[in-house]
Amino acid sequence: MKLLVTGHHGYIGSVMVGVLSRAGHDVTGLDTYLYDGCDFGPNPLNGPVIRKDIRDVEPADLRGFDAVIHLAALSNDPLGCLDEACTYDINHHGSVTLAKVAKAAGVPRFLFASSCSLYGAAGDKMLDERADFNPITAYGSSKVLVEQDVTKLADDSFSPTFLRNATAYGVSPRLRADIVVNNLVGVAYTTGKILIQSDGTPWRPLVHVQDISRAFLAVLEAPREAVHNQSFNVGSSQENYQIREIADMVREVVPGCSVEYMEGGGPDPRCYKVNCDKLTAHIPTFKTEWTVRRGVEELYASYVDNGLTVEMFANYVRLPRIQALLRDGRVDAMLRPRTASVTV
Repeated sequence: MKLLVTGHHGYIGSVMVGVLSRAGHDVTGLDTYLYDGCDFGPNPLNGPVIRKDIRDVEPADLRGFDAVIHLAALSNDPLGCLDEACTYDINHHGSVTLAKVAKAAGVPRFLFASSCSLYGAAGDKMLDERADFNPITAYGSSKVLVEQDVTKLADDSFSPTFLRNATAYGVSPRLRADIVVNNLVGVAYTTGKILIQSDGTPWRPLVHVQDISRAFLAVLEAPREAVHNQSFNVGSSQENYQIREIADMVREVVPGCSVEYMEGGGPDPRCYKVNCDKLTAHIPTFKTEWTVRRGVEELYASYVDNGLTVEMFANYVRLPRIQALLRDGRVDAMLRPRTASVTV
C-alpha cells in the first residue's frame, strides 16, 4: 500500500515507519519537525516526506494514498495544558479537518491514534471499548472529540479505525522522557533514584512502541469489515500495572538505585485499567510481544550503550522543548512553524 504517516518524525512514528516499510509498504511522512535534533539514533525513514502542519493539508497532498495513519498531535497532558485552545486546535480540529480532506481526496482508510487516556479517572475496574469516557485533561478530551466527529464520516468509501493506545514505552529514535516507564528508567540510571511523584497506587495500561506499530500494521492489513469504524484498545489485558510495581521492576534492573516517594504525593486521579481483547478477537493473528519487564531491560541497555546523562535526558522532555521553540520565535503562538511547507 501507499501510506501517509502524519507525525512520522515523532516518538511512535519514527518506529512505525520502519515496521510499515519492512512489511513492504510505501511510506511517506508528514511532520512539522518540532523535535528536529532531539534524536536518539538514526531516523529510519528514507522515503519522501512532506514538511507541513496537519491543519494546512489539502486534497492534493493526499491523492493517491491507500491509507492515512494519523499520529501527529500534542502528545501528553502537561503539553496539552500549556495552552488548551492550541491543543484543541491541533488535536481535535486539525485531526477532523485531516480526515475530511482525506475523504475528499479519495483515501479509503484512515487510522487514528487515539488514547486510553480518554477513560480518565476510572479506578481499578477493567475497561473495554464500551466503557464511558471520563477524560480529565485537554489531551484526553481531544481524543474523545475526534472519535465522535470522525465516526460520522464513515461510509462505503471511507473507513476510519480508532486505535486507543495504552501508555507507550520503549526505545525510539525520537525518545520521550516524559512517559512513565521511560522516565523511571532514565532517572534511575542517571541519578540512582526512582522518583515517584504520586503515592504509587494509580493503575496504567502499558504497551511497547513496537507493539503499537504492529497493531497499526495489523489493522491496516485486516479485512475492511473487521475494523471498519471500530475502536480498539491497543495493548495487553495482562499489562496493567500500578506505578509502584513499575518502580519495583526498575529497581531490580538498574543497579544501585532506590525508590523514593515525593513528599506529599497523593493518588494521581489518572487511574485506569483496560481490557485489550477486542483487537485480537477481530484480528486473531495479532498479539503483543513485549512485557514491561522486558521493556525496562531494553531501555536500561540502550541508556547504557548511548551514555545517557541527566542533560541528555532533559532533551527528550516535550514541554520544555516546545517552550524553547516559542521563546526563540521558531513557532507562533498556535505552534505553527515559521517556515514554508516543502516536499522532499
